[in-house]
Amino acid sequence: MNALLSRQRQDRDRAAVAGWVAGGQSGLRRELLPKAGTRSLAPMRLAQELVPLPPSRFPGELRSAFSPPQRDVWASALWYETTLAHALPAGSEALALRAGRCTVLLLRHGGRVSALATPYTQAWRPLGPEDVTQAEWTAAGLALAGLLRFRPPARLEAIESDAAWLAPLLSGLEAGGMVARCFAHTLRRIAPLDLAAGWSGYLAERPSPLRNTISRRLKAAARTARLELIRHSGPELERGLSAFRAVRARSWKPEEPFPEFDPALIRAAAEAGVVRLGVLREADDTPIAAQYWLVESETGRALVPKLFHDEAKRASSPGTVLTALMVRHLIEEDRVRMLDFGRGDDAYKALWAPDRVPLVGVLLADPRHPLGAAALACHALGRLLRRLRDGS
Repeated sequence: MNALLSRQRQDRDRAAVAGWVAGGQSGLRRELLPKAGTRSLAPMRLAQELVPLPPSRFPGELRSAFSPPQRDVWASALWYETTLAHALPAGSEALALRAGRCTVLLLRHGGRVSALATPYTQAWRPLGPEDVTQAEWTAAGLALAGLLRFRPPARLEAIESDAAWLAPLLSGLEAGGMVARCFAHTLRRIAPLDLAAGWSGYLAERPSPLRNTISRRLKAAARTARLELIRHSGPELERGLSAFRAVRARSWKPEEPFPEFDPALIRAAAEAGVVRLGVLREADDTPIAAQYWLVESETGRALVPKLFHDEAKRASSPGTVLTALMVRHLIEEDRVRMLDFGRGDDAYKALWAPDRVPLVGVLLADPRHPLGAAALACHALGRLLRRLRDGS
């Protein structure tokens, strides 16, 4: 009888997972059952629910899982609502796996599952209160494994390598039958600040070429340009967004995959009181540089998702001038304690932000699935080739 019940449970789990991936069971609810051999996890049983995320404002019971943007922009409903409305690939579906007090945001696209991340994502993490225990993160990983078993491999990315939740989540995933393989993904550039040192102290620590450029160009800009700094919704913000788009069109950067994402995020952030939109205009009102920062008042962090300058005006360094003016305002007026220049290791970022925050990805594969076994083999081969290339 026990063997029959066990087989019935396994068949039910397989059917639930198949329905989830096929798109027919978005609202499925089941009890999390640990695999044999995971005795230490057996007492932790979490009610599990997988729900589709609406492409508009999240319902109240779901919003409670997110951080306020004043504390963590990248884990806020503001960020994810904007992402769902303006930056999802066609044919994809955003999902929330709710396991106890933990919520894992996922993206299903073309039969594959990944973290709910886009080219705009600066950091991804599962959501949960600050007092979530390691045992709860482990059980959440076990819940996620229950949905990924016997399916093609999944991928998580943009994860801070020292995240406290990562190890217990991966422990739960592996206890649930998945194989987890971490890999280097990208990084963010940051600059911790000494408030007592102020703008002058921050500037003194910059490389001398940048310091000299800032000093020289700020003097020239004082005669020929002006800063327009916008924090609130209204006609002034819309005028600033028009300038933002105009500068973007004349910049060196490639076309945006989702051109309405940044304007929508700026509007939402203005309503929440966390945006600082800066536009540098010439005397005739022509915008020549634009950028926006998101300020977390609870953490003292300021983040810059996008910054552009008119390439035809490059000789006068409008981008450098605007960044200097914005950073000075953030230090002197907003009293921020950290500058975050975002994802990517562009050479200019190292001038402003000396420290690196490594971001990793995780391959999650079930070796019993042909695509999972192939993905693990490719991962192992890639590591071997890198070692041979590096001579290690």
